[in-house]
Amino acid sequence: MRPLHPLICLLLLALPSWFVAAPAQSFLADPPAAQSQAGDNNQLASKQELYLGRKMAFANPKTDDPDLPNVLLIGDSISIGYTAYVRRQLHGKADVYRIATNGRNSAYGVQMIDRWLTLPPGQWDVIHFNWGLWDLCYRHPQSKTQGNRDKVNGTLTESLAGYQANLEKIVKRLKQTDATLIWCATTPVPKDEAGRKLGDDLKYNAAAAKIMQANEILINDLHTHALKRLPATMVRPGDVHFTESGYIHLAKQVAETVANAIAEK
Repeated sequence: MRPLHPLICLLLLALPSWFVAAPAQSFLADPPAAQSQAGDNNQLASKQELYLGRKMAFANPKTDDPDLPNVLLIGDSISIGYTAYVRRQLHGKADVYRIATNGRNSAYGVQMIDRWLTLPPGQWDVIHFNWGLWDLCYRHPQSKTQGNRDKVNGTLTESLAGYQANLEKIVKRLKQTDATLIWCATTPVPKDEAGRKLGDDLKYNAAAAKIMQANEILINDLHTHALKRLPATMVRPGDVHFTESGYIHLAKQVAETVANAIAEK
């Protein structure tokens, strides 16, 4: 193989740290099987909903510090929003990694969980995970709302029964690791959300809580924590996403929950 030109080497050295620290491309791209099986509603979702533009969330540690516990965050755009702040709050206490994409819905999680668990370093002390907001979302191909969301004429991404079945499969796989598992409750669905029905967050959270309690998995009630600052931290009326101060608020609870789990190991 021909050596790299000196100019190219200099350009590589000049790349920003978040680019260098980003996960390998093999972990960013969905395998063809997952793309074809993720469901019609995943295909209708918009690129903006993926939140992949928040580069710092995906800037995983460059190297694994053997003296620090490894934490893996799994979740959708809400978790992407708070990841960098959690990493900052746990600096010097844990190496905080996250999956290299949006976790989307629970069926997608079933397909991808083996792949995500092998993300370097591949050995986890704590895994903090969530699915929900994508599962309870209704979409319709003719809707003009971002992500084709439409709770009146759309199709539900995952039924409550399907959601429960998927979580059972995911939990079974996660319990095969040596990690302390923390289920993160789904954050609130606000009034007038275009593709999500008010109260469905409570139903899906209740169903998930039963599964976690039966499996003796810790629960981080981020739903209740988020409500303490809503609607002030809502990025806009009817939107499930948060302002930066909202993500910092969520990160505080996540970091504290993870830190407590580490202390008890």
